[in-house]
Amino acid sequence: MSDQYSSALDNAYRRAIRFYEARKGLPARAPATFGQLLEAFGGPMTDAGIAPATVIERLADAAEPGLTGTAGPHFFAWVMGASHPVGVAADWLTSMWGQNGAGYHSCPANAAAEVVASKWLLELLHLPPECSLGFTTGGTMSHFTCLAAARGELLRRQGWDVEADGLFGAPEITVCVGADAHVSVFSALRYLGLGQRRVVVIHTDSEGRMNADELGRAVATVSAPLLVIAQAGQINTGAFDPLNTIADLTHARQGWLHVDGALGLWARACPSRAHLAEGAERADSWTTDGHKWLQSPYDCGYAIVRDARAHRRAMTVQASYLPVTGEEVRDPKEWVPELSRRARGFATWALLCAFGKDGISAMVERHCQLAERMSS
Repeated sequence: MSDQYSSALDNAYRRAIRFYEARKGLPARAPATFGQLLEAFGGPMTDAGIAPATVIERLADAAEPGLTGTAGPHFFAWVMGASHPVGVAADWLTSMWGQNGAGYHSCPANAAAEVVASKWLLELLHLPPECSLGFTTGGTMSHFTCLAAARGELLRRQGWDVEADGLFGAPEITVCVGADAHVSVFSALRYLGLGQRRVVVIHTDSEGRMNADELGRAVATVSAPLLVIAQAGQINTGAFDPLNTIADLTHARQGWLHVDGALGLWARACPSRAHLAEGAERADSWTTDGHKWLQSPYDCGYAIVRDARAHRRAMTVQASYLPVTGEEVRDPKEWVPELSRRARGFATWALLCAFGKDGISAMVERHCQLAERMSS
């Protein structure tokens, strides 16, 4: 590597460490205005280019006034992770390795890391070991992936191949969702052609929990394929839907139960909090985020599906230029929508190694105790 690129990498490392050490004092809101940021990044594009090390310095100088304190101790606005240094280090390696994580043949190492990390995640969250798991960008794409599997399987049971024939003329799927469902759920339904306004919205209580009695009345009239979307950890209150009752109602109608567990599914990793998500293991699919309680860098979500065949049918892609793999290896593109993507397995694997089961459990418990203290 030439000296100029080594200097650029050294500058990036130095500025990153300086930011990490300073972030505990950062304000929650970025100090610069949008106009100031445009001015800092602006100016004409050069003809000859600028030295790499200088570019990195200019980037950091321009960006830092527009960075928020989301990973610092003064930020309480949203549910955020902190980009743990171990995950960041793994992410740096991932970027430098420059691998396309979509296929086995394009990066066998990522495929192997995803297999092992998937197994560990299922153990940690006490979910059925036969589940398949896709590494996504975050909650929205995790919902998209899981609900695509649900759509395909529910229609397959009706004799309809949605992957081949689309939705024109397909049996209608009834979707029941709580009124306090996260916006990403509605986005995924819209992307999948299931509609944002055609769903049956079930009322919730003051904490955002779905009313199971109302759901029971709604599904009692359903003769079409049924998809129910429940929530483990309402984004504003942390409340959990009555998952066991919802599972009973859904499966009595041969429906598919999907659980949005972006934050709350991690309660299952903590023995003292696991009761909150009791019944979640009975669902047919789940989503959760690594960039929340696992503290991974962003671009890290998990789509988990009990029926691996339905998952693969919904996501797999074939082309003449894409090598075919056998059952003995994992082909990551069979479990998520993207082809060109970063190798997401490495950061998750590294963080699970670094924390261990006890470390994650202790972190969840500590955060819950802090929340209880703040609310009292």
